Amino acid sequence: MSWLFVNRLVKTLLLSININNYTLVESLEIEFKKGTTAITGETGAGKSLVLDALGMALGDRADTDTIRHGKARAEITATFDISNIEDAKKWLYDNDFNNDENCILRRIYTTEGRSKGYINGQPSTMSQLQELGDMLTDIHSQHEHQSLLRKDTHRRLLDEYAKVEDLTKQVASHYVLWHKTNNDLSSLLKRSDELDARKELLGFQVVELQQLDLSALYLDNLELEQKTLANAEQIVQDSHSLLGICEQTEGFNLRDGLNRALSILATIDYKPEALKITEELLQGGLIQVEEAITEIGHHIDKFEADPQRLQIVEDELSVVFQLARKHRVLPDQLEATKAVLESELKSLLGGSENVEALQLKLADLAENYMTCAKKLSAKRKVAAKTMASEINQQLQALSMEGAELLIQLSPNPSDEYRSAGLEEIEFLLASNPGQPHKMLAKIASGGELSRISLAIQVVAAGHSNIPTLVFDEVDVGIGGSTADVVGTLLKQLGNRGQVISVTHQPQVAAHAHHHYLASKISEGNSTESLMSPLNNQQRIDELARMLGGATVTKQTVSHASELLSLAST
Repeated sequence: MSWLFVNRLVKTLLLSININNYTLVESLEIEFKKGTTAITGETGAGKSLVLDALGMALGDRADTDTIRHGKARAEITATFDISNIEDAKKWLYDNDFNNDENCILRRIYTTEGRSKGYINGQPSTMSQLQELGDMLTDIHSQHEHQSLLRKDTHRRLLDEYAKVEDLTKQVASHYVLWHKTNNDLSSLLKRSDELDARKELLGFQVVELQQLDLSALYLDNLELEQKTLANAEQIVQDSHSLLGICEQTEGFNLRDGLNRALSILATIDYKPEALKITEELLQGGLIQVEEAITEIGHHIDKFEADPQRLQIVEDELSVVFQLARKHRVLPDQLEATKAVLESELKSLLGGSENVEALQLKLADLAENYMTCAKKLSAKRKVAAKTMASEINQQLQALSMEGAELLIQLSPNPSDEYRSAGLEEIEFLLASNPGQPHKMLAKIASGGELSRISLAIQVVAAGHSNIPTLVFDEVDVGIGGSTADVVGTLLKQLGNRGQVISVTHQPQVAAHAHHHYLASKISEGNSTESLMSPLNNQQRIDELARMLGGATVTKQTVSHASELLSLAST
């Protein structure tokens, strides 16, 4: 059997995990490297402890029972190298977190039930830890598969396999433009009845205002005319009184008084300076009085009460004030109000043109979307058959004889556009020949899901940007020969990324690039879990224990040495 891989850049690396006061661990720091790391140990030694702690750092629900007995809080810190993972760096930037080549996720929770998360030293929510964590790791255990059960993961893997990432971005871009324009058009059409009613009202209001002269000067003059006409009788009476004071009153009036004063001044031969000034002022006053008498006379001759004109003026003013109250403005603001209403009416009158233009634009955008989306669908259909075939080959090698994976492309409703294209993509599995294909969550056990994931990742390795892969007991329920296949696949995945695997199969552990041993020590009333890296001889000893159980013989040691040697070739 041959395995096809394409050299690719390592995207994500888990550099280290620091665990404090978590279950049986008081303080533990483990450094990880590129490649495949196997974690082994006796039952109950805490093999899965590191993976569970990693899940806590990635935002899993906190369980206060996992805090070490006698301690107030647990703390887990995971450090990742994200120098080559652009999506994670963009996410950190978009969410206002410090952005560096290393990403540090920290989780603290207490016995009182308080929980805190931190990303690069800044407080974060649990959902943010989970969202970022999904970009960095993919955990597959007996009970949890972070991504394998999600349709969006299936679509991403297929698109990466088909090498259509650029095409998917184009489809998404076309969809965004179409979606916005469609919403704009829908909003405009939904408001059409309201707009028609508004146009009718505006038309009436504008005509109503246009029939009046609403200039400030005109309104001022109109108000003055109304006041004058309304007080005509009193004005005539007061005018005659003024005329009498100036020239007609017997005994004394302004004209006669000024003339007598000037006559007295004229008899004075040697006038002091003050009297000279007085004489000049009185002469000026006499001239003004004469002019006033003339103006009053003209006014009296021309002025007359006009009840009809008064009614016209008052009616016009009444209309102005009614309109001002109607529009809730002052009368001198009506002209500005008219301009605003005229502008709105003009824009609405062009609404039909806007609807037509949007309809044409929407049709063009829909055509662009469909053209691009159909190209994407065609490539997906071809790739789905090839990818499924390759995955099924891996499943047979992993002792899942008779199992068949199908990559199903289900068309969207005919009238529905989506940013991801014209179809939903889902991985379905038939466990045995003749059985219908069903969703992975409904058909596969935890161990089967791990092997299915392994098969998928093997096929995807040369095409997709896989994160740090974590497998917890992927080898459950398989024999030695299949375990050797699993180990080979995990190793080859590790050659191109990072794989962490908890295993109880020596054949799997032998293929790993790195090997950690989980152990447990007890002193008095205290129990501590440890995790130790193994050198070559220690690996042989551990493999011998895994092969022979409690009794390790020279033969099992020799077998372990041979197993490690063969796996290293």
